[in-house]
Amino acid sequence: MGFNFRKSINLGGGIRLSVSKSGLGVSAGVKGLRVGVGPGGARATASIPGTGLSYTTSLGPSRSARRRQTELQQRQAQRMAELELAQYEVDVYENQIELLKSMHKECSPSISWQQLNQMPPPFLHGNPGPNELHAQNELDNYKPGFIDKIFGRTDSKLSDLKNAIEEAKQLDNQKYEEWEALKKLSHSVIQQDLDSYVQVLNEFAPFEELDHVGSNFEVSLFPTKSEVTLYVNSDEVIPAEVKSLTKTGKLSIKKMTKTQFYDIYQDYVCSCLLRVAREMFAILPLEEVYIHAVGESLDSATGHEKQEVILSTCITRSILESLNLDSIDCSDAMSNFKHNMKFAKTKGFQPVEKFLF
Repeated sequence: MGFNFRKSINLGGGIRLSVSKSGLGVSAGVKGLRVGVGPGGARATASIPGTGLSYTTSLGPSRSARRRQTELQQRQAQRMAELELAQYEVDVYENQIELLKSMHKECSPSISWQQLNQMPPPFLHGNPGPNELHAQNELDNYKPGFIDKIFGRTDSKLSDLKNAIEEAKQLDNQKYEEWEALKKLSHSVIQQDLDSYVQVLNEFAPFEELDHVGSNFEVSLFPTKSEVTLYVNSDEVIPAEVKSLTKTGKLSIKKMTKTQFYDIYQDYVCSCLLRVAREMFAILPLEEVYIHAVGESLDSATGHEKQEVILSTCITRSILESLNLDSIDCSDAMSNFKHNMKFAKTKGFQPVEKFLF
């Protein structure tokens, strides 16, 4: 049986101080009803004098208990926020890596220049266009209402409807001019006019998304082929750290190893080359695209980085369109095409010669 200690001191005025192993307590009241505050919180005791019967109930936790409870809740909330932030950072990191390896999975819609060249005009030249006809019909069927007559708004309404016809004519003329321009462009593309190829590249900007992740381009155009030089900026694109979650859900940040970096870099470069080829085939009637990836490599003679061709390939339309691009490994997919690539897991890309026409 454990040792217990308790002492009660009467302070007068119905106030009593209690000292025990668990701490100090204070109670106040009159005969038959007392309210006390101690380490366990506030409590009230009611009794019937002379009977030995009493009833005690808790009035809620003490201030220190409430403070401990609040602190515990704050720590739990902070812990949950830290876990959620850690998960968010890992998700962002993994999405970034996935994006670098899957550039080839997205592409601009394919353009059928033959269909565009056969597209009929929006209306017969010299005849009213659809917008003008609609506006003229609004004018012809206008009947001033009672309110318009009362407030003298008939002339104003008629003037607005006539102005709407002129605006409709301008809109129809714009649509017709756009059709004429597209007709002319599609005819030129079908005729393999290189100036029209340049116009298509400028207007459709197929490499805009790749440019956002750190690459830029030089393009040479030929009737059925093109040559693209792709400059890849690995240090600006690939993160220097690996982010993951520990078993307890905390964020773990470690420096990316050279092997990890080179693995991501290779997939990124190969994915970009496939994406470039897809974009070129989507907007121009080409059969082959020669693509040269230029990156930085260490010059052992000078000890400095220099830009050199690290991957060169010739991608043909027929073979590329036969691949299941959602399931391929981009680096392995280069084996489907003529290519020059020297790659080591511990050293990365080595300089290679360009493929020539």
